[in-house]
Amino acid sequence: MQKRLACLVMFSVTIVAAALYDSGKALATEAEGYKSTSLAQGRFREIDVTSRFQGGQEAAGDKEARQLLQQTKGLSDVYVQSNTWAPGGSTGWHMHPGQSLVIVTDGTVTDYEGHDPECRPHVYTKGMSFVDPGGEHVHNLRNEGDVEARTIAVQFIPADAARRIDVADPVPSSLILFSLLPMSWISGTEKAALVSLIPGAL
Repeated sequence: MQKRLACLVMFSVTIVAAALYDSGKALATEAEGYKSTSLAQGRFREIDVTSRFQGGQEAAGDKEARQLLQQTKGLSDVYVQSNTWAPGGSTGWHMHPGQSLVIVTDGTVTDYEGHDPECRPHVYTKGMSFVDPGGEHVHNLRNEGDVEARTIAVQFIPADAARRIDVADPVPSSLILFSLLPMSWISGTEKAALVSLIPGAL
């Protein structure tokens, strides 16, 4: 059993290595059916603003004044972006070095987050909004509807940094491995052993 398991592991590593090597030419996933246009860009000095105000929508039992905090260190480039997706369009997997405030103005966009092993969809329709925290947050925004989708995004980016950074598809290599490895080859005992070697593989 140990010899067979070693062969399975070696075979699996070979598959993953081959897949990664083959994708090396295109590690960054490309956008398809998607266009982003800068409507405005400005450079801001350090921001340190605290605002308190009454009114607006209140949570149940919340009678306190609303508070808005905005703080940055160093210079920031602020972008206002108009984004458009054709039906089936995709931004490709990417991240931003700063946060984005996003408003859906037409259609529906579906957000997939790279850190989610289940790749669950987060659906936003016209009039809805969401925050992309930026930093190491990797995501892919898709238009899975049959009409054009549009958003407006306000992005806070460290001065002179790239506004967008394309990244590789974050699908776990173990998913690639086991989608290619015939399950009939693996006994129950070997599955347990492989899971101990590659957590979350099965």
